[in-house]
Parts: sequence; structure tokens; C-alpha cells
Amino acid sequence: MIVPSIDLMDGQSVQLIGGRKESRASEREYGDPIPLARKFRLAGDIAVIDLDAAFGKGSNREMITKLVREAPCRVGGGIRDVQTAQEILDLGAKRVILGTAAKPEILRELPRDRTMAALDAYDGEVVVEGWQTKTGEGLLDRIRELKDIVGSFLVTFVEKEGRMQGTDMKTVAQLIEIVGKRRLTIAGGVTTCEEIAELDKMGADAQVGMAIYTGKMDLGDAIAAPLTTDRPDGLFSTIVTDEHGIALGLAYSSRDSIREAVRRQLGIYQSRKRGLWVKGESSGNTQELLGIALDCDRDAVRFTVRQQGGGFCHLPQFTCFGNIGGLTELQRTLWQRRDEAPEGSYTKRLYNDRDLLASKLQEEARELSEAETPEEVAWEAADLIYFAMVRMAAAGVPLSEVEKQLDLRSRKVNRRPGDAKK
Repeated sequence: MIVPSIDLMDGQSVQLIGGRKESRASEREYGDPIPLARKFRLAGDIAVIDLDAAFGKGSNREMITKLVREAPCRVGGGIRDVQTAQEILDLGAKRVILGTAAKPEILRELPRDRTMAALDAYDGEVVVEGWQTKTGEGLLDRIRELKDIVGSFLVTFVEKEGRMQGTDMKTVAQLIEIVGKRRLTIAGGVTTCEEIAELDKMGADAQVGMAIYTGKMDLGDAIAAPLTTDRPDGLFSTIVTDEHGIALGLAYSSRDSIREAVRRQLGIYQSRKRGLWVKGESSGNTQELLGIALDCDRDAVRFTVRQQGGGFCHLPQFTCFGNIGGLTELQRTLWQRRDEAPEGSYTKRLYNDRDLLASKLQEEARELSEAETPEEVAWEAADLIYFAMVRMAAAGVPLSEVEKQLDLRSRKVNRRPGDAKK
């Protein structure tokens, strides 16, 4: 799979050539990293590298804090001790990328499944300190030393970085044999979708920056590159889910429809009868595209979308499998009633009377804390959740944002005591 890369300098996106800042792209193309992250997250994880920290010339911590809230990020650059690594993980990074700090005494203090050893190699020799210093150590030897104490590897072929001349598949094959069960990501020189497909088939991911920025590689084509199908029409079965993982229905995709969906960041599919199908174009039930994932066999696709309007199905139901229930349906109802609840109704009172809502939240929290039987706990929890979601709807906060906060907290490695406030 492709792992889009964002390299940071002075809070902006840049791309170095062969490890050197020979040129800097324009603000329009490479400036603000946030829009890039919102697009790149369609592919899954993105790599964020703090070049200022790597070169010992500052930090982009503020921007990294923003980026990990926009997309699942692997973060590296200038992380040389346990404390810094833990701080990055506490921000919400999925993995921390360690270069010179990928040592046993540091790795033992970190959750292994969230560590990635970054090995930068120039002509097979490991280089450090922002690619400026040669170590005299061979790349293959270094991997053998680390493979039992680290979660995954990122190998950058520095001599190919930013030059868009292709990557070294022969060396990649050697690396994959050595890393064993550890996941390998390759950076430097990957320029074509064919290379991404080949790397994926070998068992490696491709970290790509310059080729996407310059338009030489289309992100949608890169995401779809590993896909295969035995269907005569060449289409890929596509499961469509909302941001909570609820299946909305089944559609079909082609490479063309995936490219267009990524370009417009919308739910766009391949109709077997009508060609490209933009969901909601006529009905208004549009979809914001949030992510694309390929299944393990690379013959099916999952689109994660934020569904608007009446739902996905052409029938008067939210999903093709019927209407939904639970918290998702409660959210839909509350958001609808926020604007449509009749005057004098209790729901309208809750939206208009902040003090009443605050009082109910306190009341229900107390009753939940005092509940004793499982039935009482379920009843009181339902009451509290209802009023909490009214508060969320009034503030324009969707349930997915709460879930995102919980996901970020689950990634913390340093925990607060959790004592009651006095």
C-alpha cells in the first residue's frame, strides 16, 4: 500500500532532493500541511517527518499536534530519547519513527507495536543526523540487529529520495527476507503505481512524497494499484460504511471511479449500467469520502464515508439492509430535531435552555453512579448518554469526534492518576 509522506520545515511541507534542501516548492503546491493530510488520509496512514528536528534546527511539534488529529500519522524526525518518543505517542501518533534512537535501551521503554526503526541508507551504508553523517554500518546488518526488538521498519534510499528515478527492488527483496514478520516500508525513488503494486505483492509498503506532489503519480491510482479482480467486467466489490463502521450497502468500483472519488473526495462508484456514479448527485444524499481500504486479498474495497441526507439506499431507509438503531440513529434524530423540533417540545427546551440541560446532565450522572443492578445501570446510562448527545448536537459535535478523542487517548503511553477533582 501507499503511505503518503509530509516532510515539515518551519511548519510547512517541503521535499528535499537527495537529502539536501536544493529547492523548495511553492506555497500553493506544498505550503500548508493540513489540506495535504486531509487528502492523504484517504489512503490510510501518513508519514510525518519533522526535518527541523532531524537537523537539530527547531521543532514542528505544534503542527504535528494538529496533523495527528486530522489523520493517522507515523511521526519521526529528531526523536532521540524515550521522553520525546513518549510525548509524540501521547499526542496521538500511531507509531513513532526512531532513527539513531532505535536502540535496545530506548525501545524497551516503548510499546513495540508502535515503534518503527528508520534506517536511512546511502548506497547501502546507514547514514544519520539528517542524512549528513555516514556510519560505516551496512543496512542489512543493522536490520538484523534490530528486527527482534522493534515493531516495523522504514528504509529510505537517500540517493533516490526526491529524484523520481525508481527504487531498488533487488535490495527490497533482500530486506523483506531479513525483516521476517515485521512490516517494511520503503521510501526514496518510488514513482509509479506499478512499483507500489510490486512492493505490495512482495509484502512492503511504499512511502511516497515528491511523485504525488508533482502530479507524476495520482493518489487514487496509487491506492488502487494493488487491486486485482477475476470479474469479467474488471470491477471491484466495494463495501460502503459510515464513519462508525456501519455497513450502508454494496457498490462496485473501477480504477477510474476510485481516481475520481479521491480527486473529489466524494462517494463515487462504477455503476454496471450507467458508468461513473456520483452518490447523491440527483437526490442530495451525498457522501464525503473519509477513507479507502483494500481487503487482505486485494480484490475488494471498503469506502468509509460521511453520509448526508436520507441515507444510502434508494428505498426510504438509511442503509440497504434497513434502518439503523443505537447511538447512530439517536444522533441523526437529535440533529434533525435541533432545527425542526416544534416550539414547546421538551427537546426544544433542552436546546434553548442551557441551565436545564446542565441540570439534567448532573442529575443523570448522579443517578448512574448510584445505580446498583445491571438493569438500573443500563437504564441510567441510557438517560445520561441521551442528554450528553443533546449537548453534543447543540454544540455541533458529531459522535465521530468523540470517538476520535477516545482513539487519541487510547494511544497515550503516559497516564494521569485519574483521581477525583476536588
